[in-house]
Amino acid sequence: MTVEYIRYRIAADQQPAFTQALRSANELLAQAPDCLTYQLTHCEEDPELYIWRIEWTSVDRHLNGFRKSAQFGAFFQLVKPFYQSIQEMNHYAVVE
Repeated sequence: MTVEYIRYRIAADQQPAFTQALRSANELLAQAPDCLTYQLTHCEEDPELYIWRIEWTSVDRHLNGFRKSAQFGAFFQLVKPFYQSIQEMNHYAVVE
């Protein structure tokens, strides 16, 4: 398993559109066989910060499975307007 963290800085006026887009994107993630779970969190100290945490079966299945699937086109169209707001997008291994 790998955990993808995507950290966004979203201006207040864009937040309703952002959260709606991610809700719709989560519906597509729910259909992806290699997506185990996902969660969007909103920073309490800095209200412009969000972290989207997505668990995948592996980095390979994320990059070569989901990103090459028919679902990815629709998924990317939902998140594309906020791509420039990404501050970090990386995969992490869980340390036990």
